[in-house]
Amino acid sequence: MFSKSVILFLSSLSLVFAFQAPSFRVSSPTSLYAQGFGKKQEAPKPAEVPPMSPDEVIAEMSEERKANLFQALLRDLQIEGVPVLGCDANKVHTMSAALWTTMAEVSENDEESKVCLVLEDIPLGALEAFVEDFTVLKTQERLMVFLPELRRISVSLIGKGVGPALVIEAVARTEEELEVKNKRAAAEDNCDEEKSTTALKSFIDRIVVNEEACPYTKSVDLAAVGLDKKGVPPGPVGYRFNKASDACAVVGTFWNCVCELLSKDQEEISTTMLSLPAVGAGTDDDELFRFAAVVELISRELCLFRGDDVFGLVHFHPAYDRTAIHPIDKPAYGHLPPRNWLRPMMKMNGNTAEAESLTDEELALSDYQRKAPFTAINILRVNQLNAAAGAKSIVDLDVGDGVTEKASGITTYSRNAIRLAKVGKEELDAGLAADMALLQ
Repeated sequence: MFSKSVILFLSSLSLVFAFQAPSFRVSSPTSLYAQGFGKKQEAPKPAEVPPMSPDEVIAEMSEERKANLFQALLRDLQIEGVPVLGCDANKVHTMSAALWTTMAEVSENDEESKVCLVLEDIPLGALEAFVEDFTVLKTQERLMVFLPELRRISVSLIGKGVGPALVIEAVARTEEELEVKNKRAAAEDNCDEEKSTTALKSFIDRIVVNEEACPYTKSVDLAAVGLDKKGVPPGPVGYRFNKASDACAVVGTFWNCVCELLSKDQEEISTTMLSLPAVGAGTDDDELFRFAAVVELISRELCLFRGDDVFGLVHFHPAYDRTAIHPIDKPAYGHLPPRNWLRPMMKMNGNTAEAESLTDEELALSDYQRKAPFTAINILRVNQLNAAAGAKSIVDLDVGDGVTEKASGITTYSRNAIRLAKVGKEELDAGLAADMALLQ
């Protein structure tokens, strides 16, 4: 026997899913003039009108009816015992922070769970875009292998989009999934914010400042130095930390950092270094691929709502290997240019001798500009990147075999590749080991 809550829930849903357009029976006239003298033709079969889809039904509803149905569905969820959370976010960045933080809470729970997030000030189109992209993400096995916690989570629009609310659901974790979670969470116990920040600053001082990987960073605490004439004032580097290993929690933290940057002037915080030591903790292939999947998810979420027009990302990992980043021979947001672009870049920059003399092994040392002691993300303001790169930073690069690609940062990447090749693998490895030792 159905409970009252289930009956209410189903009755509300029936307004969306069971409504069909009426069928019409059309009879044909039998006039002698119309049909022929002395003859009577059979009446045609009734016209078949296909049932309307839920989307079509909703589109035909008045705003008042939509609002009434929306409230009815929310009441049904409350009767069912589902938490219905209101959120006052009115921008996609605050929406994303709230959404991923809520998803992190759902992901943390090992049992079956369900929550509804109401976002009345967010356009329905933005919610639809998120749901569609998340649904597509879950079909991409290349990523899902290394984002297993997302498999059990689903996100949908309440009532097929009758109102601005998302339903986030998770099935119970299997024993295998619980084992993966516990193994991943074990890395969190070894994460210390003070030690992590010290180790990250050591890397920045060694590579970014001393080797001048970024010519506008002169210390570990001050960024955008020397860009005043281009309208960009110097400002402090904000060091932020989260020891979480769960992908949803990490994405939520990222969006909180974005919200902070958008709420403060550049003089208050110029750029953010986000430390995520439990993400891909280690240097083996599985940890590298886990890192790559998580930062690709973050980059994807930023670009979904054109956040890449406002911020740039730089990704770091102790086992960073550009040849392991998808796609290998195309640009990947937040990553170094493809390895096979380095020689063409150097030639375009006028470093023909080095482009022809450096070995593949020496060029591979370029990866060390991204080999921080743990996973980290630098969140940069785009106006800083544009000021540093210059107006003509994007060029047509001949990468060989008659292929031309759009490329930027030619001078910086060429200079860094040459400089790190001169430093040599032995010294670079020793420096990385010293940085990682600071975590102990």
